[in-house]
Amino acid sequence: MSTGERRTLTGRAHPRRWAATTDLLVAVLVASAAPLLAQNQPDYEQPPVSYSASTPRDAVTALQQRMAAGEFDFSGGGQAVLKTVLQALGVRPESQVLVFSRTSLQRGRIRPERPRALYFSDSVYVGWVPGGLVELTAIDPQLGPVFYALDPHAAPPSPPKIARDSDCLRCHGGTFVREVPGVFARSVFPDGNGDPLLRHGTLVVDDETPFEQRWGGWYVTGYHGTLGHRGNVLCHERNDQLVFTPSEQRPDELKSFFDPSEYLAPTSDVVALLVLEHQMTVQNALTRAGFAARKMIAYQHGLQSSFKEPVTDTPAYDSVRSVFASVTQEVVDRLLFRQAAPVPEGVIGNESFRSAFAQGARRTRSGHALKDLRLRDQLFAQRCSYLIYSDAFAALPGPLKAQILDRLQAALRSREPKDRYAYLPAEEKQRIYDILLETHAEARARWQAGGEPRGRSGE
Repeated sequence: MSTGERRTLTGRAHPRRWAATTDLLVAVLVASAAPLLAQNQPDYEQPPVSYSASTPRDAVTALQQRMAAGEFDFSGGGQAVLKTVLQALGVRPESQVLVFSRTSLQRGRIRPERPRALYFSDSVYVGWVPGGLVELTAIDPQLGPVFYALDPHAAPPSPPKIARDSDCLRCHGGTFVREVPGVFARSVFPDGNGDPLLRHGTLVVDDETPFEQRWGGWYVTGYHGTLGHRGNVLCHERNDQLVFTPSEQRPDELKSFFDPSEYLAPTSDVVALLVLEHQMTVQNALTRAGFAARKMIAYQHGLQSSFKEPVTDTPAYDSVRSVFASVTQEVVDRLLFRQAAPVPEGVIGNESFRSAFAQGARRTRSGHALKDLRLRDQLFAQRCSYLIYSDAFAALPGPLKAQILDRLQAALRSREPKDRYAYLPAEEKQRIYDILLETHAEARARWQAGGEPRGRSGE
């Protein structure tokens, strides 16, 4: 804790009091942390998050309650159960993308001729392999992604049950996403069986990943451009060297690769893949920001209580302010697609996904929405993520959300040619600002009450 923080707390520095109290606090913290450190638990398993010990309040827990009430008929086998789950969760089958690399929970069932299907909405992901489990991931407003599994082949008369699956945390619990449970897509070099040739590299894909490095181990349809990517290709080694040649095929369906009749569609849509990767990027940033802010607020509360000072959520110390500033920057950068890789010509996709994705978009009276796709140079017509409407954003701690909205307002109102978000043309910034004023109640209330933008848009 800095001297500045001490003065913020007490009004003036008390060297003896601080020395004794700091020693006591360190001793208490070390003693209380020892059992947890011995178990090698990540920070998110400890208070205030207590990830695994907390009861989720997400879309899947609501589905569990409806299942317990007997609302659903799960007869008919794997695909029928999958369709029922998708409909119950509001996940459109048009969002289907297919991954054939053996890099997930059901790797023993996956191979190039039997890929894993993934379906998604703004807050739910559903994975399925024919003959296997239905995997569910729901974004909980407080906990981030929570992982579940459902066996559609439960022996009658027992109906299928959804169970929380802690095994997923072995990969999704911080191994590939920094510090938090996360959702992600990987690009690998798969061999003829779908096994990743890991010594030649693996890449977690986000908004910044160049197009030509994406989708190793995935099928890709609906792309007609000339720039290559890693999808639709099997690799091998020759004398320990990777043999990889980008596919020249630009399919609209997958019949030339395998028989897709077991799946809900014969496609693995390129636009769905791009939207999926953007969405995961922003959701991980929101999870990280929420966890960090709650941890620092709890830290601040502890110090304020120790010194019998008023307990506040607003950052009062340099270290708390620093963390808030850092995660605010990350969230606004991700919301505004800062450093996002360009989208090449030829990204067409399937009309059925584009139509399904646009349904329910919050539109202005003039017809603009953050879900409007562009698919030339950039993914969206307005580069501000639609996940600003998500429950995960709404559930961020109040002081953090206020800082994010202030920084966002400053970014959108700035016309400085060298500021951090100068890559957004003035007219695009204005459209985004107008859309949020009309469709985002919290942004409107904050911005109209505050007058001139607060916070700095460029550093």
